[in-house]
Amino acid sequence: MTQSSIKNPQTYTKPFILFFMTAESSDIGLIGLAVMGQNLALNIADHNFNISVFNRTYAKTETFLKANPNTPGALLGFEQLEDFVASLKRPRKIIILVQAGHATDAVIDALVPLLDKEDIIIDGGNAKWDDTIRREKTLTDLGFQFIGSGVSGGEEGARFGPSLMPGGSFEAWKELEPIWTAIAAKVNPETGKPLEGAKPGNPVEGGVSCTTYIGANGAGHYVKMVHNGIEYGDMQMICEAYHILRDILKLEPVAIGKIFEEWNTGLLDSFLMEITADILQQIDPKTNQPLVDSILDTAGQKGTGKWTSVNALDMGVPAPTIAEAVFARCVSALKDERTHASKILSQPTVSPAIEDKDAFIQAVHDALYCSKICSYAQGFQLMREANKEYDWDLNFGAIAEIFRGGCIIRAAFLQKITEAFDKNSTLENLLLDDYFKQAIDSAEGNWRFVISQSVVTGIPVPTFSSALAYYDSYRSAVLPQNLLQAQRDYFGAHTYERVDSPRGEFFHFDWSSPTERTEVKS
Repeated sequence: MTQSSIKNPQTYTKPFILFFMTAESSDIGLIGLAVMGQNLALNIADHNFNISVFNRTYAKTETFLKANPNTPGALLGFEQLEDFVASLKRPRKIIILVQAGHATDAVIDALVPLLDKEDIIIDGGNAKWDDTIRREKTLTDLGFQFIGSGVSGGEEGARFGPSLMPGGSFEAWKELEPIWTAIAAKVNPETGKPLEGAKPGNPVEGGVSCTTYIGANGAGHYVKMVHNGIEYGDMQMICEAYHILRDILKLEPVAIGKIFEEWNTGLLDSFLMEITADILQQIDPKTNQPLVDSILDTAGQKGTGKWTSVNALDMGVPAPTIAEAVFARCVSALKDERTHASKILSQPTVSPAIEDKDAFIQAVHDALYCSKICSYAQGFQLMREANKEYDWDLNFGAIAEIFRGGCIIRAAFLQKITEAFDKNSTLENLLLDDYFKQAIDSAEGNWRFVISQSVVTGIPVPTFSSALAYYDSYRSAVLPQNLLQAQRDYFGAHTYERVDSPRGEFFHFDWSSPTERTEVKS
């Protein structure tokens, strides 16, 4: 390799030393220098790993290197993909952080002719888990190794410590583990609280790393998908609490922000509660009013919440709260229609029955916590069924552990989930754990009261309501679906089981005979 193959050598403080290092000198490579890619590369370099970077547009690589000339580990940029690959130690480890879907496949296709057997490709994007299963099979058949790793934490997490969810062959994970363990977020092993204070060039030391081997093929990206589904639910539930406090108690955003700030010191301590408290107290410099009031009420989505809901439906697993959070974003997108409808459709005239303002604020807190428990219960129930469906070996306690730091849903609450699975690794549902059972028992009355007041005053609370419906359904030994199954048998001969016969025996009734109606065993 000639010196001319390394573009922009002046960006390095020791160009001649680095020149001799470039042939198989980097511990890992990264393709894709959008914000997430840049931040993850800097995180890796902060932990004294040499990292090579490549971007389709070389100007972005040059800009990135110029902005970061003195990292603890060497940061090397390349214009040619061939030179980038040649710079990596064997087995080569290459992170792909580009747009999910076709863009990821295109990068993989470009890499394959340049790689040797046992080299490892790591997809760190928001890939759909079944795409990851496909990619791993294809690459394994060609003699390569593949890891699909969920990366959660947003831009700041990528820079100073994300939650990392790798899936793939265990052998490939062992090669990647030292780097992933080093760069992941760290939490206090006893409290589960994230360790803070990381700065450029000075990462957090000690604590428990928020990464672990998730399982084979698509397991990592599947768990990341469910994480994002839970995130959808969490965000919508907080928004509903805000809506109730704003429209029933007529509180201003700043006042609600202070309430959320207080809530963040207790049971609802979480990253999302923390940032929401901050958001609500921000003043718009243009209007001198709360900034949130200047933001249009239409929410976007990137698909992972939808994937979670669709997969739950495909597997017959109840995840209504996550689905309602997705639908809430869909409804919000109908801004013009909603504005028109608000002028035509009548509004409730019933006044809320609020006698004690402080007590109602506490009730909203309790409703949010109970709904949160049910939403997480749905997410973990979904992962449990996927574990069976795809023949994985998911460790739910370990998954809860790595969610405690770095990721968007990180919360003190996750320590309780970790403890629940530590006590019972085969726990069917979080609702059956003593802590969560008692938490809902003590707050259930407030939960129901808040929802009832929202209903009579016309405030939509889709995730609060669906969480309660899920809870009421799950605790019910008898549901009205006996009638539903009879309906199915009536019009479609779909059969039914009997309460007085063993499970798995099916019957059909001759509903159409006007005189002699009979039942036959199928």
